[in-house]
Amino acid sequence: MGVDKGDGYFRRLVRKLTSDVEELDADDLSASVEASGAMKACDCRSGQEVTVLGRLRSVELSPGDAVATLEAELFDGTEGVTLVWLGRRRIPGIEPGRTVKAKGRIAVRDGRKVLYNPYYELQTTT
Repeated sequence: MGVDKGDGYFRRLVRKLTSDVEELDADDLSASVEASGAMKACDCRSGQEVTVLGRLRSVELSPGDAVATLEAELFDGTEGVTLVWLGRRRIPGIEPGRTVKAKGRIAVRDGRKVLYNPYYELQTTT
């Protein structure tokens, strides 16, 4: 008894029709991470040198009277990583919805994974 090749297509179609949009987006992001050779955020451990790829969910600027800091939450479909640039209030292209590849050493702050002053590349959307 062979497996019907249409069965896989039907299963994927039903999943797309019944799944939450955010869940499908997370799956697409996770697949992009694997294809790019980056690590999944859920697999990153404190002290590791990592490359992560994901979409910026939020970007926060420090208040005017505080030390200049720019924080962005990168989500790769598995988990979030906070990117923190010290001494910066703004970086052109770092905005919500943008896809970014970031490299650095993972730290854990208040239970969240953080990359301080990461090297980053803005990704083009295709």
